Amino acid sequence: MGKKYVISYDIGTTGVKTCLFEIDKEITLVSAAMEGYKLYIMPDGGAEQDPDEWWAAICSTTKTIFNNCDISPELVEGISFCSQMQGLVLVDKNGKPVHRAFSYMDQRARKQIKEGMANGIQIAGANIFKLIPSILITGAVSASVKDPVWKYNWVKENEPENFKRVYKWLDVKEYIICRMTDKFVMTPDSAFGTLLYDIRKGKEGFSKTICKLLGVNPDHMPELIKCTDKAGGLTAKAAAELGLKEGTAVFGGGGDASLIGVGAGSVELGETHIYNGTSGWVSTVVDKSVVDASAMIAAIVGAQKDRFNYFAELETAGKCLEWVKDHLALDEIGIFLNKTDVAESEETVYTSLYDYLSKVVDEIPAGSQGVIFTPWLHGNRCPFEDPNSRGMFFNISLDVGKTELIRSVLEGVCMHMRWFLETQDKKIKTSQTVRFVGGGALSDVTCQILADVTGRTVETVDSPQNVGAVGAAVVMAVGLGVLDDISQAKKLIPAKKTFKPNPANKEAYDRNYAVYKTLYKNNKEAFKALNS
Repeated sequence: MGKKYVISYDIGTTGVKTCLFEIDKEITLVSAAMEGYKLYIMPDGGAEQDPDEWWAAICSTTKTIFNNCDISPELVEGISFCSQMQGLVLVDKNGKPVHRAFSYMDQRARKQIKEGMANGIQIAGANIFKLIPSILITGAVSASVKDPVWKYNWVKENEPENFKRVYKWLDVKEYIICRMTDKFVMTPDSAFGTLLYDIRKGKEGFSKTICKLLGVNPDHMPELIKCTDKAGGLTAKAAAELGLKEGTAVFGGGGDASLIGVGAGSVELGETHIYNGTSGWVSTVVDKSVVDASAMIAAIVGAQKDRFNYFAELETAGKCLEWVKDHLALDEIGIFLNKTDVAESEETVYTSLYDYLSKVVDEIPAGSQGVIFTPWLHGNRCPFEDPNSRGMFFNISLDVGKTELIRSVLEGVCMHMRWFLETQDKKIKTSQTVRFVGGGALSDVTCQILADVTGRTVETVDSPQNVGAVGAAVVMAVGLGVLDDISQAKKLIPAKKTFKPNPANKEAYDRNYAVYKTLYKNNKEAFKALNS
């Protein structure tokens, strides 16, 4: 069939990474470029992004990847995406947003969820007459203030003139597909993220019943296509702005929660992967809908047909490392004569900073002298839902310094991942060997801490920070006829390194972990008093 060149856009919370891949006997990265954009955090809990900034970064990085290699843009046969999920981009008939895009992190719709779900007879904070049909039909329930339906209702209530202009409800990559092709479409994994999608066999599509229950106009929902389907071809306008060929095939792609597992090579039933990027999660491949409403874990629709990802999410994982970079590792007061910022971008956070910190952190014994960090810098979703919860350093003594604090941040994120694994094991069986991906997996020290804290064997793959883009390339390999099915991806993605748990560190981590799990419960009322 010959070599094929494709472009994957990995559209994250803090920036886009654009990757040019060659698909032959394996998927090879030819050129990559990254550009950031803003996340606008408001004092009322709002978190928004500007879709024009997404587009500007996509256009800029597309040109950069070709400036850095000798491949011609005309050779590109496919475009696809791995994207942040559960965003809300309400657009008019021309595809123009009626309001800036709502990030999945937005939590200002407290009034809307209280009136729409957290009333009457309740189970796990949700009205029983809405919870039960939601679980039966969609396999999940809109019980979090961060779920997109409440942002939709927030616009309806607070910006009625803008709301009148709404034509379609899109997610992040769906907005970019629309801008590239003028098509209003959505893939099933993104549709599942709306929590309005009927997962029952033979009835897949948006549920009018759930739309009515939650106050959504079903006409606002777009047409559904598969992740491997061609959505359309690049319009002349989009092609000119991107520097690509008009008509180039644009495929549905997938959300990060769908495709990072594919790029990690975790595509078989029962396989678990752990992701540590801006956010973090534990995800296990299952073949049916599974819900743990009390722990806020649900099996979400994946990129593979008849497969789900049983998914537990931490809002801030790598973001905690970014916080360390800004406020602990670098001296913001200016007390040093020379200050060198070794971490200007997300990628260098995970390379330059990690390379330096890992050497220092690795000299501190496991358990950080009893210091425990909670990684809830923007609230928490699972296994407890509380937007008021926050990060803290617990048990600091006189002989604790910055190095112990920094190591405790890495350990705290890993302890939360252990909590996820143990919570998932109550409903399903997670794998004893896990694939670890995302920028955090670039550090051997963090990989070993994860193995030690969880007691699992940890495997990493080549370029773990690019696995979402690799997953998008797999989707295109299927769409272009190179692969029959996504399940064939694993042979292209071998493990590069393996980390076994060190028994010598078990006692320290078991002790810290037992305390870690008590910290939220013991401080819940204090968080509420300070942050509600």
